[in-house]
Amino acid sequence: MGDKHRISFEPVGVEIEVTEDEKILDAAFRQGVHLMHGCREGQCSACKSYVLEGDLQMERYSTFACNDAEVEEGYLLLCRAHAYSDCTIELLNFDEDELLNSAPLQEITAEVAEIVPHTHDIVGLRLATASPLEFKAGQYAELTIPGTEERRSFSMATTPATTGQLEFLIKKYPGGRFSALLENGLAVGDALRLRGPYGNFTLKKGHVLPLVLLAGGAGMAPVLSLLRHLAETGDSRRIRFYYGARTAADLFYLDEIRALGGRLADFGFVVALSESADGSADLGVVAEPGLVTEVVEAAEPELHRSEVYLCGPPPMVDAALDLASRQGVPDDQVFYDKFTTSVSDDQ
Repeated sequence: MGDKHRISFEPVGVEIEVTEDEKILDAAFRQGVHLMHGCREGQCSACKSYVLEGDLQMERYSTFACNDAEVEEGYLLLCRAHAYSDCTIELLNFDEDELLNSAPLQEITAEVAEIVPHTHDIVGLRLATASPLEFKAGQYAELTIPGTEERRSFSMATTPATTGQLEFLIKKYPGGRFSALLENGLAVGDALRLRGPYGNFTLKKGHVLPLVLLAGGAGMAPVLSLLRHLAETGDSRRIRFYYGARTAADLFYLDEIRALGGRLADFGFVVALSESADGSADLGVVAEPGLVTEVVEAAEPELHRSEVYLCGPPPMVDAALDLASRQGVPDDQVFYDKFTTSVSDDQ
């Protein structure tokens, strides 16, 4: 363990202690400080901040997240940064309501209760927990690959009200270290180590704007968590959920989504099928041809008057962020999780 240093965050007036061998974002989580973050692998820019004073160095990161000119100017990614002196850092993105009021980082052991194939490449993993995990709807956790110290991040589809179990929706990738175990390697009764919660893809306390939810692939998981929570709390806002898939065979959980919608005051669900709409007439939901962002653009001319939640593969999220920008949605009304596979082979 290296020397310890103090990190002061401005303009929020929060301080933490960090050792030289831990990344600043991890040290903040350890001490109950919930900084803005996304992938935690240097691939996005959610934790980008500005160094006011101090000696810091970064591990390997993507220049798309923080380019060379920005680094020269003093910007850094907290998920990649190590401190070698006391430092003062300006937070560029932060949520004062969540900064010191989020669930602490926890490590628990869970038991595999069920493995369910939902589509050809989406598998449901349900875990039974002896001790509860404190989290907010929409957050994610890390699962440790058995026999290793490697971890993979997956969003939870359940809500805090679902005690004793956690559900994950996992996309299978060719050669995926974790997803391959769902076909051959994990069985009911096996133990898995879990650490979390992480993520800012959460409903904000006191917010009253209508909600527009977009998801694709395994991005169903955190949106399903939000929907379940909204139904549990009897939320009365206008809520529209748009789910993008290639074909009707890639759709799942339609019955539950309909049931959840029946418990909400003003809910609409539309699926966007980018390759083929064959078979969609029998789904019992509204199905539109095209990319999910194209369907949303046509259906939501007042998008800027909503809070927009996005989760799914990077191309979908990038297209949705571009749509939100063109429609004039303020940045503080857009929340997203972008699944990345460039560093780890699963999400």
